[in-house]
Amino acid sequence: MRVVIQRVTEASVTIGGEKVSAIGQGMMVLCGFEEADGPEDLDWTSRKIAALRIFDDEQGVMNRSVVDIGGDILLVSQFTLMASTKKGNRPSYIAAARPETAIPLYEQFKAALAALIGHPIPSGVFGAEMQVALVNDGPVTICIDSKNRI
Repeated sequence: MRVVIQRVTEASVTIGGEKVSAIGQGMMVLCGFEEADGPEDLDWTSRKIAALRIFDDEQGVMNRSVVDIGGDILLVSQFTLMASTKKGNRPSYIAAARPETAIPLYEQFKAALAALIGHPIPSGVFGAEMQVALVNDGPVTICIDSKNRI
């Protein structure tokens, strides 16, 4: 499981010209799944995201989590995070989980994050052609792979 986390002042998802989700201050989380991902990946990654101290405290030090600031998370599925670029110039997505595996993982991940931050998680629509807009605050961007925990 791979995620890209961006600290944002605002973010939104638009599908077919209609804005379907939007947040203010918080995190934009792009997530990609592989067939080998399971509950332990979801649990570890969701806890890491909720506790990640990337928001400034009163002294301007990144010492507060999204939970601490009462921020939001906008979750967007993105199978292209699983791309392999080892051979040639066309990325291979062979490692990406098929929809029958990825959709339940996505929904479970969304529920786990909501439980940890204490409110619903706005999201994109799995498999849809989406336009994602955000204002990256900092900029702060963090990449996490659940298979690289050590």
